[in-house]
This record gives sequence, structure tokens and C-alpha cells, in this order.
Amino acid sequence: MDENGAKADFRSGRQTTPFERQISPLGSRISLVALLQALAVAEHLNFRRAAAALRISQSVVSQRIKTLEQDLGILLFERRHRGVRLTEAGRHFLEQVAVGIEHLDYAVKTAGMIARGEQGQLRVGLHSSIADGFLPDLLNRYRNLHPSVDIEIVEGRTCDIIRYVREERLDVAFVLGTPTIEDCHSKPLWSETLVVALPADHILAKVEEVRWADLVAETFLVRHGGGGPQMYDHVVLRLAEHWLQPSIRRLDIGRDTLMSMVAQGYGITLTSQAMTKVSFPDVVFRPILDEPEPIVFSAVWSPFNRGQTLRDFLNLAQQRSREFAKAMNEAAATPAAPLQTPDPLP
Repeated sequence: MDENGAKADFRSGRQTTPFERQISPLGSRISLVALLQALAVAEHLNFRRAAAALRISQSVVSQRIKTLEQDLGILLFERRHRGVRLTEAGRHFLEQVAVGIEHLDYAVKTAGMIARGEQGQLRVGLHSSIADGFLPDLLNRYRNLHPSVDIEIVEGRTCDIIRYVREERLDVAFVLGTPTIEDCHSKPLWSETLVVALPADHILAKVEEVRWADLVAETFLVRHGGGGPQMYDHVVLRLAEHWLQPSIRRLDIGRDTLMSMVAQGYGITLTSQAMTKVSFPDVVFRPILDEPEPIVFSAVWSPFNRGQTLRDFLNLAQQRSREFAKAMNEAAATPAAPLQTPDPLP
């Protein structure tokens, strides 16, 4: 036996694989055509009518059934003057054959659908919960175009979902920023305005826009997971260069708990404009007027993943990215309306 599990066939000198050793000598002699013709005879209980339905000669059907019975060593049909009847052994055998043919037919059809991206699974990793905007719109469009593809969504830390992509546990991950990742492909897809989340009774909640200088004395709350590490770096970049070291608390919490802590006055946090579409009681969002850059979001995937479902999804994502950029450019050409404070939940 070699390192691949192949075993020597001393009669022929050829190596046999474990898959080949699972096939019995009897199975190698019985053809699928013979089984299909036997099923036709069992349906019509007559060689002539079965041959007519199959559009072949009666003699071919008769000979093939005879050969099948010889290979099996059992009589499938009792021949009569005006037709045939199934033996008990023949009835049991062909019932199992019919089930096997159905499974084979299903396997062939589903394999083709998966290869064409019409069926299967798409596993998507997110650094944060879906709120609104580009990503939920993209997922909804994909679902409408490919209703037979199951979408599995996993939320986790950026480092974790990228690792899952490498391990082929996810097909694609959406992350904050434009990372350069070894052995992965990445592409920026969309951007959003950076906003600050404040308690509703905060003094800055009374104005429509804030500046970084207004936030110097604030305590920033950032998550360990999701896009928290990138937000931490961004706060340090913007404040430490011109002011004192900022006050930042890193917390191992989820998005909703983070916003609840903001509402209760533990501090403020940064987020993207899409989050302003979600209602958080006693939290308001304000754009940062002197923030020079929007937040960029990218897709990350493995170059070794050549599944059609992923290719279709990435093609749609790039198409949606172009549409989104065009809409953003058109919106930038008109005066922007101030961000609205979401109404509290009833």
C-alpha cells in the first residue's frame, strides 16, 4: 500500500484506490442501462410495451434482462404467455434500485445547480451587526437573484473572520478599512461618513455638527471585537497628534451594549453613518465636520475558493459598488441634510 492508500493488485500489477475497493465485482458488471430497462419492464409487466416505451427493440430488452438475472444469480421476472410478473426477490431488488436511481438523479441535478451557482451555500462574515445601507442591500439583492442559495452569516472580530476565510469556513468577510492580507484577496467596496454617538443629554447633542477639538476631553468607548481595533487606532491618529493622549476604554461587549453605555453617559463612541438608521434610545449621532476621510469597507476572500456562488456574489458586489459610488457622488453635489436623531423605541 502506498502513501495515498492505494493497494497493489498483484494479478494486474495496477494500484487500486480505496474508492475502487468499495465497488464489488458484481457492481462493475451491472450497467445503469440494464437497471433502467428492468424498471421499465417492472412498470409495464410486458417486454414489448417496455421496449416501445424505451424506443428500442424487444429483443434488446429481453436479452439485457436475461443477462442481468444471470449476473445477479436470481430470477427477477416470471415469464408468462401475455407478459411477466415480478418475483418476490425481483420486487425487493427493483424497489431498492428505484430509490437508488432517484438519489442518483437528484445528485446529478443538484451537482449541476451547485456548479452553476443556482444552489448551495454562501457563508458571509461580518465585523459588526447588519444595520442599513450597502451590505444589507447587497445581501437582499443576492437572495432575490439566487433564492435557492442559503446565506449563512457569522459575526465576529475582524481577525477571526479573516482566519475563517483562510480556513475555508467562510466564503467572504466584510471588514473595516483596506487591509493587505497575505494569501487573501481584498477589494474596497463602499464608504460611509464617520459619525460620533453621544448621549441625548450631552451638550454637543444640541448642535448639528462637531469637530475633533470638541471631543478632546471625552472618553471614547470602543469594542474589542468587530471594528473596535480600527476605531481605536483612528481616535489615536486624530487626537494624539495635536492634543493629549485621548481617554479610551476598550470593552468586550456587543454593539447594543455599547450604545446602551453611551446612552447612560459612560462615554461616546464612533460609528458609521449606516448605524444612524437604527434607533437607540437616548443616543444621538453627529457628523464630524473636520474628518477628512470616510470609513472604507472591504471584502476579503480566498483566491483558492473558486465556487460559483462566491463568484456570482462578488460580481454583484462590484456592480452594486459602482452604483453606490455613483449615488454618493450625486448626493455630494447637493447640500446634505443634517443627520436625524432616531426616535426612541416605544
